[in-house]
Amino acid sequence: MSRPTARVLALLELLQSGGVRSVAELSDRLGVDRRTVRRYVDHLLDLDVPVESVRGRYGGYRLGSGYRLPPLMLDEDEAIEVLLGLAAARRSRGTEDVTAAGAAAATAAETAAAKIRRVLPRRLADRVDALLAAAAFTTPAPAPAAQGAVLLPLADAVRHRRPVRIRYTAADGRHSDRVVHPDGLVVHAGHWYVTGTDPAVGEERTFRLDRIGDVRAMPGSFSPPGDVERVEPTQRVLRGLATAPRRHTVRVLIGATPAEIAAVLPPSLATLEEVPALSGDGPWYRAELQVEDLRWLPPLLASLDRPFRIEQPEELRALTAALADRLSASARRSDPAAPRA
Repeated sequence: MSRPTARVLALLELLQSGGVRSVAELSDRLGVDRRTVRRYVDHLLDLDVPVESVRGRYGGYRLGSGYRLPPLMLDEDEAIEVLLGLAAARRSRGTEDVTAAGAAAATAAETAAAKIRRVLPRRLADRVDALLAAAAFTTPAPAPAAQGAVLLPLADAVRHRRPVRIRYTAADGRHSDRVVHPDGLVVHAGHWYVTGTDPAVGEERTFRLDRIGDVRAMPGSFSPPGDVERVEPTQRVLRGLATAPRRHTVRVLIGATPAEIAAVLPPSLATLEEVPALSGDGPWYRAELQVEDLRWLPPLLASLDRPFRIEQPEELRALTAALADRLSASARRSDPAAPRA
C-alpha cells in the first residue's frame, strides 16, 4: 500500500475519534500540507465516507453523525495488500530513516496494521499473521499483488512445516504437478517466490508464485534436513536468478570489495568467489554471470571504475576493447565549433 493510502486511513482514524479537527491539526498529525489534507478528505468523500466541513473560527472537518468504520471493509486480497504494504513501510523506515520523524512514521504504520488486523475475522487474521511472519523482502519495497488463494496456504505451510502439492508452469511453458516442502516466501523485483525442498530429489527449489496454478495442503509435516547447510530464503532466490542457465556464461575477475561489485552487479545478477590478490593490496573476486546478450556488459564493467580482467568469453573481451577504442577516440576528438588558439 502506498504512503498516501496509509495517510487517508490515518485521517479516517483521526476523524473517528470524534469532534471537529482543524485543517492545521490534521496537517500536523499527518505530516502533509493543508492542500493535501483537503485532497485526502476528497478521497474519503469519493468512498462515501460522510466527512462534513465546519466553517468558522473553530472550524475544520468531522465525520457525519452516527458513522462508524464497518466491522470488515477488506476482502482477503485487500487485507493482504494493506498489511504487506504497511510491513514493507516499517522495514523501509527501520533501515533507512533513523530520524524522529522516521521513527514516528514507522510507529504509525505498526499501529495502523494492528488496528486493521483487529477488524479481520479470526481465521483470516491468523493466516495473514502467518504470511507476515514468512515474508522476506530483498529490498524495502512494497510487495507486488498476489492472490490470497496461493499466498495464504503457502504461508501456513511454511509456518507449520506442512508439505504442499502445487501445479506449476515453468518459464518454457512446461506443466508439472509436484510436492514441495516450503520454507520461505520472498519478494524480489516485482515478484513473489516460494523456496523449499523437492522431497522427490532431495534438492532445493524456488518457484515463482504467479506460475503456480493451485496449492493443496497435504497431511503430515516435515523436518528441515539436519545434515545440509541451509541458505537463507532471500539469498537462495537471488542465487537462483543469478545462476539460471542462459546463452553466455561470463567470468570476470574484479579488484574490488563485494559491496563495490554489488553496486553494479547485484546478487540477483552475479555470484562472487574470492580469489588470491592478483596485484596491489585490495581484494579480488571472480564474478560469474549468465546472460543472453553481452552488449550491455562493457559499459557496466567500465562503470565499476575498478581493475578487472575478463576470463570468458572472448566475445566480451572484444566488445569491451571496442568500447574502450570508441571512448578514447571521442576523448581525443576536438570540438569542431570551438575557436582555434
